[in-house]
Parts: sequence; structure tokens; C-alpha cells
Amino acid sequence: MTATASAPAHAPARPQRPGDPCVMVIFGAAGDLTRRKLIPALYNLRLHGLLPRSFAVIGVARTHWTDEQFRDEMGARLAEFATTPVDPAIAAEYANRVSFVSGAIDDASLYPRLADKIREADAAHRTAGNVLFYFATPPATFAPIARGLAAAGLTVEPPGSWRRVIVEKPFGTDLESARALNKELQAVISEPQIYRIDHYLGKETVQNIMVLRFANGVLEPLWNRRYIDHIQILVAESIGIEGRGAYYDEAGTLRDMIQNHMFQLLSLVAMEPPISFSAEDVRNEKVKVLRSIRPMPPEDVLQRTVRGQYGEGMLGDARVPAYRDEPNVKPASNTETYGAVQLFVENWRWAGVPFYLRSGKRLPRRCTEIVIQFKRAPLHLFANTPLDYIGPNRLRITVQPEEGIALEIKAKVPGPAIDLKGVKLAFSYRDFGDMPPSTGYETLLYDCMIGDSTLFHRADMVEAAWAIATPILDVWRSIPARDFPNYAAGSWGPPAADELIQKDARRWIHPE
Repeated sequence: MTATASAPAHAPARPQRPGDPCVMVIFGAAGDLTRRKLIPALYNLRLHGLLPRSFAVIGVARTHWTDEQFRDEMGARLAEFATTPVDPAIAAEYANRVSFVSGAIDDASLYPRLADKIREADAAHRTAGNVLFYFATPPATFAPIARGLAAAGLTVEPPGSWRRVIVEKPFGTDLESARALNKELQAVISEPQIYRIDHYLGKETVQNIMVLRFANGVLEPLWNRRYIDHIQILVAESIGIEGRGAYYDEAGTLRDMIQNHMFQLLSLVAMEPPISFSAEDVRNEKVKVLRSIRPMPPEDVLQRTVRGQYGEGMLGDARVPAYRDEPNVKPASNTETYGAVQLFVENWRWAGVPFYLRSGKRLPRRCTEIVIQFKRAPLHLFANTPLDYIGPNRLRITVQPEEGIALEIKAKVPGPAIDLKGVKLAFSYRDFGDMPPSTGYETLLYDCMIGDSTLFHRADMVEAAWAIATPILDVWRSIPARDFPNYAAGSWGPPAADELIQKDARRWIHPE
């Protein structure tokens, strides 16, 4: 008998190369995002050997700091917000690579001074003329910064070098504003240079959705309307607005969470297999999903969406205030802190399969989860047994707080009677051992440094998402909610949300 070689237990990983040499320019360098996320993320990339050796950071803000003061500030914030103990030697190694430019974004003299600083950093640290601009600033500043950079010639890519721009969300407030912002940016920066960031897409389990689907032959044949009954996507937050009343009261849950993060999760779950994992092939398929979602005329918005706002209530042992009592919130605010929508992807794979999305503040626990519920097995085989119901199989993809995947199946309980019990085939990222703590920005910053835009939004993706959300916003704006607050803090949302799914003879699947 001839022996055959067994397949390897796992595919060997290709070693990742460090990012390209570059200068990273952070607009809004004095803000929370820089201090809490970006600086710790850069430190983590250095720990993992992914930050280029030829690298420098230039902070830009209105604050009147010298280079030394900015270095001291970043060092102090790294010590405060790092996700792992800070090695003083590594922190010192990069301290002399940090500098600062003070100025207002509407000051035309800022950009020539910044150009001089970039040339100095390039010469000192051999960054090959590559520059990564990060707009960690309010959306209203994106276009003015882009115009200032372009006027100073900073967006022009020298031969053999690149210039890239990372833009934070929110990207527009509706379809019209998103189109206008895209047009303004693309007037001075080419689309391939623009990286619209969504930190949700940097989470391991989100990236694992494509691997789960396309690297496992057992699942993809079932991933369609023949076998799947419906899909639920939940983003639940136990916190309130955490001092962001001025922003949140203008945004609301649909803009802040559903239109961007949740639509991206939906597109990953529902997309067709791309012809390759190149950025454009993947993003092409995601756009097709968003464009396939059934449009909502006003009457459908009233039937297929629910909005809510939390009142006071109990979270654990603590009593928390109502949304309208939060700082910087209007006393009679009609801003939603909860949203639930039913969507249909009108293509061959998903026709007739509802996608239920819900997100809210002050819910019982923090959890992001995707639940794929399969159709129930027919009962006729068990007609002469005590069983009168067989529950459905479910695949749970938990994104946070603990990342993992679980398939719920049925098994017979040992004994003479036919008694079924649900059991789980589960995987947790903890099975790989202790995972290095992260900010969620490491993968995205690294991808931008190597020019991989797969996890970033393209202009047409942003507009396709707003095309779904804007009709809902229009109806909600034209018909103010009369029952706010309509759910207590610490509950799973308003009763109308239960009615939304129960009318289809389904129910919400809460986290376990």
C-alpha cells in the first residue's frame, strides 16, 4: 500500500513585512483619537515589527507646542493609554522621530511650514518621500485641509513615492453631503489616495468573516436563501453618550452606527465570492450588495424601521439618567439612541431573506454579534416521537467583547427517550493563546502603509450606504417621534422593535 502525505494542520503564514518608510502627519494631534488610539497603535506596530524603521510622526494642531513639548505629551499619553506595558527603550527610540507644527487649518501659512517640516523629517529619517496624512479632525475640516495640502503641493506623488490620506468618519450626514464631500476631496486628491477608515473593520473577527465563508467548503454551499431563514446583526452598547452630547444629538444611532459599521458587516456577510482578495475585487462585491438592497419608500420606512430613545433606568446596580438629561442634549430632543431596520438584499442568493439590524445605547450589555439562523429541519421524521418542535441551527459570529464563532446544533441526550438538546461547536480567539491587546487601529494603519485599501471605504461604497439610510432619515425627520423616551435604560429597546420582528413570526436573539 502506498502511503499518502497528509495535509498540513494549517497553512503556513507568510511573514509580514514592515510598512513602507513614511512620515505620518496627524491633523488633530492634540485630540483624544491621537492620544488614546493612534499613538498606542503605532507603538503596538513597533512591538510586532510592522512599523518601518524609516519612520517619523508630525503632529499638527492649534496648540502652541514645541517639538519637545509634543514629544513629552505623546510620551505621557502613551504611558496612560498603551494596551501593554511600555518599554522605555522603544519609547525613547522613537521620541526623536516626533515633531510638531502649530497652526489653524484655515491659515494658509500652515501648509508651507508643514512642507518644510516634512522635508526635514524625510532627510533625517530617510522616509523615501512617502507621506501618510491622517485627518483626526471634525468632518467639516476635511475639505479645507485637503485644499491646503494640495495648494502646497503636498498631495502630488513624487516619482517612486506615495501620498495617502486617511479620513475619519462620519463621512457626510446624508447622501447629498457625502457626494459633495467626495467631490471636494476628489478635486484635489485622486480616489486611490483616499483611505476612508472604519475602525470596526480592523477587528479580527470582522476580517475573519471572509475566511469563515470562503476557506471552508462546508459553509459556502449553505450560504443562501435555500438554507438560511434570516440574519440578525446586533451592535449593543451599555454606555450612554459619554460626554458627546453635542455630537450625538446631531447624529443619532442611524448615522453613528448603522449606516457605516453595520452596513459594512452586512456587506461582508452577504457579498459574493470575489475573484481575488485584491482591494478592488473585494470592494466591488461589497458595493454590489449595498446597491442590491431594496429601496424604502416612505410607507416602507414606517413598516420596516423602529427608532427609540432611552429614559432613565437601571444598569446593574446603578441608576442612570435619561438621554434628555445628559449634558449638551436638548431637553426635548428627538434624536434616536436606538434603531432597528429590516432590509432585503434583492439578488439571486438572498431574495426573500430578511436582514434585521439593531443598535442602541444603554442596552443591558456591550456586544456586537452576527447571527445566521438556518431553516428548521422538517419534523415528519420524528412524527411518532414525543418531539413536537425542533429549534433551528444558528451560527453566531461574536465580534466583541470576546471574539469567537459558534455553531449551534442538535444532539440526542443519552437515554431511551428521544430527547434533543442544543450543543455548540465553538471557537474562541482565546484558543490561539493570549492575543496581544490592541486599539483596533493597528491593522488599518499598517494596511495604509503598505497600500492595501481592502478594509477602507471607497467613494461609491459610502454613497451606496447613504442611499439606503437617507430615505429613513428623511421620514424620521418629517414625522417627529411622539413617544420618546420609549425604552428604559438597561432594557433591550422599545416594544415596537419586538413587534417589528414578531410580525414575521421571528424573535430577537439576544447575546448569551
